[in-house]
Formats: sequence, C-alpha cells, structure tokens
Amino acid sequence: MSTLLSVHAVGYDNAFGTLLHDISFAIKKGDRIGLIGHNGSGKSTLLKILSGELAASRGRVTASHACLLARVEQSLPDSLYSCSLLDALLARLPPAQREAERWRCEALLATIGFSPALWSQTAGALSGGQHTRLLLARALLRQPDLLLLDEPSNHLDLPTLLWLERFLKSWGGSMVLVSHDSRLLDSVTNCTLILRDKTLQFFRLPCTAARQTLKARDEADALRHQAEQKEIERIEKSARRMALWGRDYDNEGLARKAQQMEKRADWLKETQTRLTEGSGWRLRLQGEALEADRLLDLPRLVVRPSADAPVLFTLDPLQVKSGDRIAIVGRNGAGKSSLLHHLWRAWQAQEQALFHPRLRLGYYDQSQRQLDDEETLSEALARFSAADDEQRKRALISAGFPYARHLQKVGALSGGERSRLLFIGLTLGRYSLLLLDEPTNHLDMEGKEELEATLREFQGAVLLVTHDRRLIEQSCNRFWLIDQQRLSECHALEEVYERLGGEQGGACARPAPVAERHAAAQEDEESLLAALLTLEEKLREDTARKPKHQKPALQARWRAQIERPVESALRFTAAVRRPFFRLFQARSG
Repeated sequence: MSTLLSVHAVGYDNAFGTLLHDISFAIKKGDRIGLIGHNGSGKSTLLKILSGELAASRGRVTASHACLLARVEQSLPDSLYSCSLLDALLARLPPAQREAERWRCEALLATIGFSPALWSQTAGALSGGQHTRLLLARALLRQPDLLLLDEPSNHLDLPTLLWLERFLKSWGGSMVLVSHDSRLLDSVTNCTLILRDKTLQFFRLPCTAARQTLKARDEADALRHQAEQKEIERIEKSARRMALWGRDYDNEGLARKAQQMEKRADWLKETQTRLTEGSGWRLRLQGEALEADRLLDLPRLVVRPSADAPVLFTLDPLQVKSGDRIAIVGRNGAGKSSLLHHLWRAWQAQEQALFHPRLRLGYYDQSQRQLDDEETLSEALARFSAADDEQRKRALISAGFPYARHLQKVGALSGGERSRLLFIGLTLGRYSLLLLDEPTNHLDMEGKEELEATLREFQGAVLLVTHDRRLIEQSCNRFWLIDQQRLSECHALEEVYERLGGEQGGACARPAPVAERHAAAQEDEESLLAALLTLEEKLREDTARKPKHQKPALQARWRAQIERPVESALRFTAAVRRPFFRLFQARSG
C-alpha cells in the first residue's frame, strides 16, 4: 500500500508554549482517518500543517509526488461571500482554464446537490449546510487523492448530515476527517488519530472502538502507575531506614546501600508510567428550580426572523415548567434559532407576561455574540453574574484556563474555547431557564457526553436547539417539532424522526423522464437503507442499557419496522429501472 503523506517528528509552538510535540505518522492509500481530541488540543492546527498552510516549528511533512491534496475549510472564507456559486468554483482554476472547464464546474455543482437555479446565487446567502456542500465542491474540483475535512458536520441539519454521511461513504480517495460526531466517524472511517497530551495515538480502528481501546490502555496504565508508586515509596522508606541505621551505628555499608536505594528510586521516578493529563475541564451547569406551575407561558405566536420578514412558523399556546428539557427540532431555516432569539429579545424587553416574575434566563447563542472580542476572559464572565474577581478566577482555572491567560482577549480564543467560556458564564449565573442554541457545535466528544449528563441533572428548565440525535435521546423529555410552518409538540421522539424523514414531496403532475425516475429509485433505496441503519443503531443502544432503563415497547416496535417486508419497495425500484435498461439495450442494439 503506497504512502501518500508522511509526518516525521513534527512540533508546533504558539504564544502559550508547545501545542504539538514529536508527532509522527503516515497516511497510506485507502486510509480513511478520523482525527479527534479535546477542544484546543491542536486538531485544526495539525490539519493546516498537513495541507502546507502553516509551517511546523519542528519536523517535516512530506507528500508523495502522486498525492494531490485538498482541504475543506471549517467555514466559508470571507472572500467567497459575495461570489456566485459557479464563480466560487471557477476561482479554484487558473484563469486560462476557466472557460474550457466551466462545464465541469456546473456538473460538479449538480452532483453535489445544487440545482441550476442556484448556480448564480450569492454564496453568502446560503445556509450552513449549503456552505459545507460548496466547500466540498471546491475541494473535489481538484480531483484530490487525499481530502482534509475540518468539522464538516457543524451547523448541519439531520437530512444534510445523512447526505454528508452517504457522500463520504462513497468517496473513493483517502481522507483525514476532524469531527466530534462519533456516529459519523464510525460510519465513514477505518482509522483513528487521537490527539492529546500534545502528541498522537494511532489506531487502525473506527472512532468508538479506538476510544474504548485507549480507555482500556489508560486503565491499565493507572494500575501500573499505582504499583510503581508503591514500589518507589517502599524503596524510599527502606533507604531512609538504612541511612538512619548507618548514621546511628556509623556503618558505611548501610549508608552506601541507602544511597544505592535512593538512586534506584530516582530512576524509577524517571521511568514511571505517564498518565494522561486529560482535558482539564468538566462541563457542569448549575441552575435553580422555581416552585411554580410554569416558568414560561407562550401564547399563540407568529415567529419571524425580523419584523418585516416572512412568517417562519406559528404555534399554539404552550407552557414550560422546571424539569422540562425540551428539544426543538426541524430542518435548517425552519425557525428554531429564531424562536430562542425571539424569547431572548422578549426577556431583554422585560415582557413579564411571558415569564415567571422570579425567573432568571440564560442564553447560549450559537454565534457566541454574548462574548465581546475586546474583553478579557475575566471581564467577559462579569456579564453573566455578580461573582467577584476571585470566584471568576477559580472558575476559569477549573475550566482549564491557567492564570496567565486570564488577561487574554476573547478574540484570540478558538471556537471550542469560546464555547467553554460561555458555559462557565451560564454556570456562574445559576439560571432557572436556559435557552441553548446548538451548544454542541464546538464541543468535543467528552464535552457532549458531559452535557448529556449535566442536562439530565439540571434543576431548572431547558429549551434546546440541536441536531445531535444522541443528545436529544439521552437528555430531553419533551419534543417540539417545527414542520410545514407550524410548531407542534410530539409525545415521542419516534414521531419526530418519522415526520422529518417521511416527507417525500408532492406527486408530479406528469411522469418524470426515465433517467430521473432511475435517480429517484436510487435515492429511495438510500433513504430506506439509512432508516434501517438508524433503527438498528437505536435498538443496539437501548439493549445495551441496564434492564431498568430499557424500553421494551419501543424495542418491539423497532424490530417490527426492521423486519417489515420491503418487497413493495423493491418492486417499485425494479419497475422504475426496467424501462431504463430497456432504453439502454435499445440504444446498444
């Protein structure tokens, strides 16, 4: 298997010390690598070093002559916001080739899911999911052998995330994928790089299996470290006793033996098993429960992004009480974030009719606009609570921000570090109602797992906008679905998934061309497969829980759906494909 890229003893230093140390690995043809690690550990930095956009402080990165590399950025570059979709692709080509290669750009836009009507649209007007598709198209235009993707699943709704998963499965080249979505990584990768303690751990396993292997290794290291520590303490104790006897009895032999034992203890300390430093942060949300029948009383509402904008959706009267953890679900653009922003504006305008008089409201904005780039970390926390300087200092240190960084400007933080700072502020505020708008966008896997646990224990109420299936399933007890410009409450998460995944669109007024029907059949097969895989994953996760936490009724329903005969779907597919093949045979004949 040929090597596409080799990394030898790479290190990188930033203003706060060493970020990466002595990193070595090789990427071979066929490797589909997931790169994971704590926020701030240097994943995006390493990706930039691999692509050549950033020079390493030490070591070297060598690409083979046969390797063409392309990187998919984490967000759309500012220079593309005013470009049309087609111009954004043409800009990747040399000026002399643009006219001749225009057809290839158009074909690629169609393949990636953009209809011809969108080709002239300004890139800045696209949704986050469409940005991801455009950035993928720009990378694929170069026909790379190795694709570097930096958190492409951020800001995607569930349908687009499933599309990305199918696309990456079908991608024929090698790739390095930075993501915090374990389901996506398990589905599309066969190797895992875990970045922690400034270096890499390499596993030829997908994400979940690699993390389990590393956890088992950490547990073995902890036991070994404990045994080594006991041996060191035993030798040091014996050395002190020997030295005391040598001094009391003026015995040079005992004194010499004591020195030898001290040297052995020092050698054991130097070679002792090293334990991981971990992330240095535990996500905890502290809140308060108000003894009231409702915290939030929503009347019949019409929600718009702004006063003169079209209606996004309407809702009937709803109430929220302490202990409610409500997932607000829907497609991108349905108005989920607009609802939270509407409530936040109403709170700031002191519209007391909506809220309990003693309610304290906290808001996590996915754009993180509550944080001022020009403020220091300590000053930023002062916005959330009346905590004094000492309390803010302790909170920052416990969250992994050393004292030397407390006067650092917020604008210098990474996305993950800004997210961490926001969660510190929400904890200090001890709110009774939290509005969380896509809080997992910048959380690592451990952070997501901790968010699941802390939301289950949160004493107040939570309105949560997220597309993270695991977070919804593990943390929420109520579900609001925005669909077809209406918000309604669903009593089971299965109903949400069925309504989001079941919409096929209206029937065509005339029969579609044969080729179009063939493409529709393929898409129908893919949708069916994705639904079956989702059901099997739910069944596997639920049966893995302790018996008292399992849901037998749902398990029976999932099994029935999995085992339901699919002959009708297959007959439909065959009926659509048959004329296609007849047409092909006629043309061939």
